[in-house]
Amino acid sequence: MNIVATTSETPPLQAPTGFPPEYFQNREMSLLAFNRRVLWQAKNPRTPLLERLRFLCIVSSNLDEFFEIREAGIKEQLKLNSVAITTDGKTAREVYQLVSEEVHAIVREQYALLNDEVLPQLAAEGIRFLKRADWNLEQREWIREFFFREVMPVITPIGLDPSHPFPRVLNKSLNFAVELEGRDAFGRSSGAAIVQAPRVLPRVIRLPRELGSSEYSFVFLSSILHEFVHELFAGMKVLGCYQFRVTRNSDLFVDEEEVKNLRAKIQGELPQRHFGDAVRLEVANSCSEAMTQFLLGQFNLTETDLYRVAGPVNLVRLMQVPDWVVRQDLKFQPFTPGVPKALQKCQSVFDGIRGGDILLHHPYQSFNPVIEMLEQSAVDPQVVAIKMTVYRTGTDSVLMQSLLRAAQNGKEVTVVVELMARFDEEANIGWATKLEEVGAHVVYGVFGYKVHAKMLMVVRREESNGGGSILRRYVHLGTGNYHPKTARLYSDFGLLTCNEEIGADTNEVFKQLTGLGRAQTLTHLWQAPFTLQPNVVAAIRAEAEAARAGKRSRIIAKMNSLLEPETIATLYEASQAGVKVDLIVRGVCGLRAGVKGLSENINVRSIIGRQLEHHRVFYFYAGGEEKVYLSSADWMERNFFRRIELAFPVLDRKLKRRVMSEGLQIYLTDNALAWELGPDGTYHQKRGSRTSPHSSQAELIELLKG
Repeated sequence: MNIVATTSETPPLQAPTGFPPEYFQNREMSLLAFNRRVLWQAKNPRTPLLERLRFLCIVSSNLDEFFEIREAGIKEQLKLNSVAITTDGKTAREVYQLVSEEVHAIVREQYALLNDEVLPQLAAEGIRFLKRADWNLEQREWIREFFFREVMPVITPIGLDPSHPFPRVLNKSLNFAVELEGRDAFGRSSGAAIVQAPRVLPRVIRLPRELGSSEYSFVFLSSILHEFVHELFAGMKVLGCYQFRVTRNSDLFVDEEEVKNLRAKIQGELPQRHFGDAVRLEVANSCSEAMTQFLLGQFNLTETDLYRVAGPVNLVRLMQVPDWVVRQDLKFQPFTPGVPKALQKCQSVFDGIRGGDILLHHPYQSFNPVIEMLEQSAVDPQVVAIKMTVYRTGTDSVLMQSLLRAAQNGKEVTVVVELMARFDEEANIGWATKLEEVGAHVVYGVFGYKVHAKMLMVVRREESNGGGSILRRYVHLGTGNYHPKTARLYSDFGLLTCNEEIGADTNEVFKQLTGLGRAQTLTHLWQAPFTLQPNVVAAIRAEAEAARAGKRSRIIAKMNSLLEPETIATLYEASQAGVKVDLIVRGVCGLRAGVKGLSENINVRSIIGRQLEHHRVFYFYAGGEEKVYLSSADWMERNFFRRIELAFPVLDRKLKRRVMSEGLQIYLTDNALAWELGPDGTYHQKRGSRTSPHSSQAELIELLKG
């Protein structure tokens, strides 16, 4: 189920660029190159050991989503015999082959690193993952008791015969294919069975300390099932037991012409996400050839889609292990996020904002001011209305609880909930339902356009200088989600302001999302799908014009992804005009950097470290005005043309300098976490002096921590 919301108003995916395909990089291969950079963090001996394990898990998590969305889309094109050509000139078949070769190579390196380095080094530190051959008698007895007490009661083995066809296997679930010999109580002898591990069972079990030969001893659920699988098939001989996992197409499809109720439609689609078309099969490397071919046939996959692994088929389930192990010496050192001085002595967040705009730089500075702003709004008698967008916020959100409380206290609460936030649809539907139950106004934006802008507006009745009262808008605009957990992991900027013009712009955008009417001209904000891409392109062209006129010019931009063809073409033109362009692109980059005669003035670097680089910052010299914008949007077709996005200026001169320093310059001097993109399309690690290493993230921690 390749599921994309469509609308007759959606602009073309790309504009003609005037540049040949070889001047662009393939999106899928660039995304896999990013995952190689993440994998390097697991390889790097300077990365703390438990964090190396975590990075291995992150690679697996990233690859899961890659197959669920990107590879699934490629296979849909193959199924439809699509003749479409990518921006870099490749067919779906060519991309499919390139992706397969690269992912197989990444997976081989990943498991070799796990087995040859990470697990042995963890064992040397007293953190062991015990194989069946390592169990002593006491451990085996405890594990056997655990199997009969916790595992066997919830497992249902399914023998394969005409009465029991191959079961529906959930997306990314742990399963076992069992080869059998003999006849059962009814005389059946199909020779094969499937055992599905329920999701309620932990995939990693810690043994009691008194049983372990080390401080931390863990056993995989797969090892337990392998050891005792014969107990599920009394009187029959188990010839083989092999873990496997299938990844399915997990995109959602919503057709505008058929939808009467968006929330009801998505709720109906969500269960089917677990049973979309199979796109990848992972099996234990010990799996017999006969069983492998049988499984491929069941899922309608080929050898190209098969991944044999030397270990657990789902490394993501090891992500929790570093949190379970109390060994701070094997992890990144913790830090306490700082709080801006403007808020440290104020009785309320509103008092601080009235004193001037406030910049928050997460995770180095705390997300608590945003939480406090909502908590105070919920109980403040002067607050009359709250408006907020919700893209990702989590299933247990203090922010949503404050909105519920505000509505219960009689505030006018309006929440724009994005129901199509991938993999967060269920949580968002849950919050939408709860908010409606307490009287909040809940809307779902504009069908066909994801609401990705991060906006919070609080309207407060206050005394005016003349003795009467006025309504003042307090606004938070951000580059990241309203999600306290990710605010501790992702680098993002947030701006707190009561600037009247920005407040009016923000209110106008909320009016668009909740009502009807033509888009009005905004004073400060650039908005997708209307003005954001044209303004970015115009700003780039203005720098090119300045360079041609012999004037000073400069562009620096930081983002997660850069793909939109017209923007890339305009950057090439700026480079050819002599504009120095520095791009800090964490993930996918469709631009080729440093190519003589094309992009020799463009430098592209990627920063990969303990924090996920997530903020989007755009700087243009602009004849000395030095315009700085923060944004929720990457430079991609989807962000420019198929989403509601904002870019907002930093107007305060002091805060602008902070953004330029903390959000751009510090990354350009990084020689510890930086990777530079070469003219050949490959990334090379930026090597710095041993005597003066510069890690942008470490320096920001020291600069801003509490």
